[in-house]
Amino acid sequence: MDLSPVFDQLGHSISQFSQSGLLMLAVGAMVLGVLGSIVISRLPALGRTLRYASTLTLIGVLLLVVLQLSRFDPRFSMAIPQIGYPEQVVEGGETRVPMAADGHFWLEADVNGHRTLFMVDTGATLTAVSDRTAALAGLEARQGGLPIRLQTANGAVSADMTNIDELRFGNVAARGLDAVIAPGLGETNVIGMNLLSRLAEVRIEAGELILVPNHPQEPLQPAY
Repeated sequence: MDLSPVFDQLGHSISQFSQSGLLMLAVGAMVLGVLGSIVISRLPALGRTLRYASTLTLIGVLLLVVLQLSRFDPRFSMAIPQIGYPEQVVEGGETRVPMAADGHFWLEADVNGHRTLFMVDTGATLTAVSDRTAALAGLEARQGGLPIRLQTANGAVSADMTNIDELRFGNVAARGLDAVIAPGLGETNVIGMNLLSRLAEVRIEAGELILVPNHPQEPLQPAY
């Protein structure tokens, strides 16, 4: 059994410790639990209070982690705007994307009003934008979450979670969409399964990628 990916991820999480509020909170809670166990024999009330605080904090961290991970699954469309998790909505009308000469499906999209190119990638879990696109579209890294590690053609890179207020392409509009700012992508932007899985249908016919939303609306704009 190859454990190198496990140790690699562990090393990455440790290196990103100071940048993750959740990791810092979890470690702080564990320290409280240890202190509670140490003092409980001499100061029972204080020891129990520290251990209760530790347990409740760890439960809270676990819930936040589950919430963050559930955002990747369209069956759990949870929205908590107070902590930066708006509802993710994909709507509009059928959109057809022709296959490019390189064998990929490329489309033009507006990211918070900034026009740029995206590659549709059914193998990508998350929609991802480059550093440059994030800066031009005014996207900011989400604070406090778990560090994200992506595997790219240039190797493993650290990425920040963000939220796209509106992403439009063809007759489709996605709002409140989770994405990652991935420096390892270079100039490439990717539409991943966290958007595609929220569509009613994704199919390829005669060299065209056909995207059909669950709740068809009037065309938002002419298809590219």
